[in-house]
Amino acid sequence: MAASSPPDYTFASDNTAGITPEALAALTAANCDPTPSYGSDPWTSRAKQLIADVFERDCAVFFVFNGTAANALVLSHYCRSYNSILCHDHSHADTDECGAPEFFTGGSKILPIAGPHGKLRAADLPPVLARGEGVHFPKPGALSLTQATERGTLYTPDEVRALSDVAHANGLAVHMDGARFANAAAALRSRGFSPADFTWRAGVDALCFGGTKNGMNTTEAVVFFDPAQARDFEYRVKQGAQLASKQRFAAAQWCGMLEDGAWLRHAAHANAMAARLAGALREIPGLVFIAEPEVNGIFVELAPAVVAALRVRGWQFGLFIGANGYRLMTSWATTPEKIDAFVADLRAAVAPQ
Repeated sequence: MAASSPPDYTFASDNTAGITPEALAALTAANCDPTPSYGSDPWTSRAKQLIADVFERDCAVFFVFNGTAANALVLSHYCRSYNSILCHDHSHADTDECGAPEFFTGGSKILPIAGPHGKLRAADLPPVLARGEGVHFPKPGALSLTQATERGTLYTPDEVRALSDVAHANGLAVHMDGARFANAAAALRSRGFSPADFTWRAGVDALCFGGTKNGMNTTEAVVFFDPAQARDFEYRVKQGAQLASKQRFAAAQWCGMLEDGAWLRHAAHANAMAARLAGALREIPGLVFIAEPEVNGIFVELAPAVVAALRVRGWQFGLFIGANGYRLMTSWATTPEKIDAFVADLRAAVAPQ
């Protein structure tokens, strides 16, 4: 048996990539003279203004360490222990937060809803909203949407608006998990849509704006599009152990990424690398795409023998759907050479022996 190659995590996750040059330079620049702590620094003020500029309106912005905290704190802000949270059954809120939304809300019930390709449809909501009998069933409190979705697909502005309209008509807040929001923004920009178009203009109340998967380190932004809705949220951030004493190092990265559009350039690169990978995979007979890729995630079916051969060659990637559905992620740091090398090994793995 051939010896295994060293592990290569290029396609395992966009979390495996390092910090972008812009974010790293901003971190270094912020490591200077003594500066006020807990967000009373010029970098935090600048980052908040830059985020408001992205969305073309005044916003209330808070920085936290990770996406789990961002999602859980926002949902706990809108929901009490007697509420329920509607979300897709592939969403992180249901499958990947270790019960954090339930913990921070004090017991809100997650109501997962199935939908094709990681997306909910407006028609999916009324049957769930009609469940139960009055006080005997948790009162719906929030709708959580993921953009881009956990299957690498996108909600259009019209789809977000249709879902938000149903939610608001029934008294629900609309939360958007945007761990890969930058990838969604880059993809939808090419269709003529701005970040505002598929967030607050489409009815989203609060966004968890992902920094980590976009090439930053330990920083996510919580954005309330109506500052009045953010009342006392700073206390949730503190109580949730998410207030950074040296917050300038979180905020500075956003400044470095937002000031010249690097956040969109890097996301567009990741998307382009995924498109390149998808194009090459389509030329390999027998490969089945589980969903049509729209951002930086490729979901394909791979036979066990093919996976084993790729593992021997060092490639690391995750099983995500059923017995044979795998995810390949690209990032700001993915190179065409890595894609070509992976595809060459994949071709060799599927070739008749």
